[in-house]
Amino acid sequence: MAVELWLLLLLFCGSTVSEVQPLYKLPPGTLDFGFVPSKTYDTGAYHEPGPIGILFKTVHAFLYLVQPNSFPQDLIRKLAQQKLGNTQGDYQKPENVVLTLQAIYYEIGFIISAALGLLFIFLLPLVGLCFCMCRCCDNCGGEMHQRQKKNADCQRSCFATFLFVASLIISVGVLCAYAANQHLTNQVRGAKKLVNSNFKDLKIFLNDTPAQIDYLVSQYNTTKDKALSDLNNVGPLLGSRVQEQLSKEVRPALDAALTMAGAIRETKEALENVSVSVEVLQEGTERLDANLTEAKMHLSNTLNDSACSVAQAASTCNIIRNSLNQLSINANFSGLPGVSSQLAKVNDVLKIDLSSLVQKGYAAFNDTPDLVVNQTKNILSAVPYIKSVLESIGSNITIFTKALPVQKILADLTVYLTQSEAYVQDYFPLVEQYDFYRWLGCLILCCMVVLILVFYYLGLLCGTCGYDKHASPTTRGCISNTGGNFLMAGVGFSFLFSWVLMIVVVLTFVTGGNVEKLVCEPFEDKSLFQVLDTPYLLNQHWKNYLAGILFKNPNIDLTFEKVYSDCKENKGIYTSLHLEHLFNINEFLNISMYTEDVALKIEHIQINLSKIILLDEIGKENLLNFSSSGIEGINFAAYLTEINKSVTKVDLLTFANDLEARADQLPKGALENALKGHANNIRVIHNQQVVPLEQAMSTLNQSIRLLKRTSSELMAKVKNVIGAVNAAQHLINNNASLVIVQETKKYMDTIVGYFEQYVEWVKESIAMEVAACKPIANVIDTAVDIFLCSYITDSVNTFWFGLGGSSVFLIPAIIFAVKLSKYYRRMDTEDVYDDTENGNNGYHKEHLYGIHNPVFTSSVEQW
Repeated sequence: MAVELWLLLLLFCGSTVSEVQPLYKLPPGTLDFGFVPSKTYDTGAYHEPGPIGILFKTVHAFLYLVQPNSFPQDLIRKLAQQKLGNTQGDYQKPENVVLTLQAIYYEIGFIISAALGLLFIFLLPLVGLCFCMCRCCDNCGGEMHQRQKKNADCQRSCFATFLFVASLIISVGVLCAYAANQHLTNQVRGAKKLVNSNFKDLKIFLNDTPAQIDYLVSQYNTTKDKALSDLNNVGPLLGSRVQEQLSKEVRPALDAALTMAGAIRETKEALENVSVSVEVLQEGTERLDANLTEAKMHLSNTLNDSACSVAQAASTCNIIRNSLNQLSINANFSGLPGVSSQLAKVNDVLKIDLSSLVQKGYAAFNDTPDLVVNQTKNILSAVPYIKSVLESIGSNITIFTKALPVQKILADLTVYLTQSEAYVQDYFPLVEQYDFYRWLGCLILCCMVVLILVFYYLGLLCGTCGYDKHASPTTRGCISNTGGNFLMAGVGFSFLFSWVLMIVVVLTFVTGGNVEKLVCEPFEDKSLFQVLDTPYLLNQHWKNYLAGILFKNPNIDLTFEKVYSDCKENKGIYTSLHLEHLFNINEFLNISMYTEDVALKIEHIQINLSKIILLDEIGKENLLNFSSSGIEGINFAAYLTEINKSVTKVDLLTFANDLEARADQLPKGALENALKGHANNIRVIHNQQVVPLEQAMSTLNQSIRLLKRTSSELMAKVKNVIGAVNAAQHLINNNASLVIVQETKKYMDTIVGYFEQYVEWVKESIAMEVAACKPIANVIDTAVDIFLCSYITDSVNTFWFGLGGSSVFLIPAIIFAVKLSKYYRRMDTEDVYDDTENGNNGYHKEHLYGIHNPVFTSSVEQW
């Protein structure tokens, strides 16, 4: 019943997912559906054992030595599929014999170890019995007589050391066993909190799922409202889309026309600059030529003075006289042709404001959305019908969600969960009580070992402290004798308790070791799930057992490993359990049945954009007039030839500086002063006349080069601009309908795309967020990984590991204790040293004489 309720709830979780493939792949609009409400699960299905984890790892390493084979998946599958025991001869079949041998080979480590343990259990009590009977017959060390040896002290020390080491190892083992016993009890006591945490998460899982489903359903209104909003604004939205598409050709054409209008204005300015600059240069060069001629005449008169005939000045004056020819103009602007005719034509072109005409084209094109709005008013009449369609979809979703018995399912599941929690709470004290009995039993076993250790440690302490090496065996002190008696008591209890301890060790070893190897380790690497997912294993008629249980269809690819992994990743249970195979919900969210009607309503839109005029015939004629203005006929070479020349043949500043330098070479006097005066005059001519001419030449240079660039292939450029405008106008007049149809289709895609986004969002939310099944994986991890493996198996394995080690080392401890007790206990007789007896190394051997020496007898009774 509980499984069926779970399936109904999980089915409802997946009921809002559509399996319809999206009709349109790239919806332009993007909707924000927010975040599905969810709470964080508290259970952390991970156990950190703490310091005792070192012991756990040691036990794991020991188990690996005992059983190094990997998890036998194939063997377990074959054993599970073989029906052994149905008939009497099943075990004699060859294939079953092979499987048995394979199982024995896999378990050979455990079998050998268990066999040694059983040998210990049977032999040690038998050996103890024989040992006691032997000692009662004064054999096996039972005779209260010690034979003196020269290395007696060395032997006593060695036996004491070995016994002490063995006792330490036994102590470590019993401490490990006690720690494991206490650890298991502590974990059992603290398990209630972890169990409650799992129940809390399961309740959150149940309580949050309806709210998450309601949130998914409510977000349909977001989709519907957005679609209706776009339909109510179909004009502006569709107009903007159409304008955006047409602008790819229209705007570049208008931009080129506007650029050409700017070029016309720049051409006019350049022509004016050329005309003014040429006039300035012509007048300036005439004045400069006259001034240079006058300066050259005055300088020549000065050089003809008698002072230049003096020997010291003659050579300098000749040099200056020879350089006078450089004082003349270099560039001649009087022969340059004028540009007045071109300027007149351009001015005629500018009488029509081409920029204004282009701006009118921009304005007309920018009115495209308004034209679409005015021509799509008829689509608004279809909005009520489309709205009714969208409302019907929402109504179907709401009706379906209300039709499912969600509240009843939740109530039943909550009752079942509450009952389970109450059952656990009621029986948990009983578990703690049984655990107390277990803890007490294990503690008694540890106390058995501790009792033996107490006797051994007391025997070592008393024997070592009370031993007097000067005392003879028959005169040993009471403390030493007590130490020997303690050792023999420890030996006696070892024989009594060791077989009991080993029985517990063997049972827990075989059980705990196999659980670790066959359950815990394969659970950690998921190989256990792979065995469970073996086709026809759990049910010979079902390929996939889990799918057969949930869906009654074992052919569905649903495995334990995949479900566990998905839940471990906190995916939605709809995805984890593949609940789409349980119920087809296409009829509830199949938007394809509605989109055709919506598309027909929208595709009937008809829009006419022929009223848009980008550039009228006047503007085009204006462009053609500009191309025939004649600026391409200007003799740019003549202009550039004169512009590239300098104003004068020599730099006047350089000439003036040289003249002044040569004047300094002359003797001080009137000639020197006169030459310096001429140099200053030349500088004045440069600053007042040459510099303005150079500026005028720079302006002329820029203007001429601009005109040259503009005139280059001017006719072709103008034709290209007019052709681009005509092409854009043709697109608007003749092909705009195609663009409008395309954009209308895209607009419809956007409307439908909103619902596809909703469906995809629901799918993703169902897959990853709604009814996230992490609590189910946590329950499995808690039960297997934490409770069974970490709490119980690791503690039990550590317990038998410590107790088993202690039991094994009881054997050498018995041997050393028996040997050592002979050196601590008070003997009844002893060997007597005789100086005349050389044949016996000076020691009297009582058995050779057959008499009893009353002087050295002891009243101490034999053990």
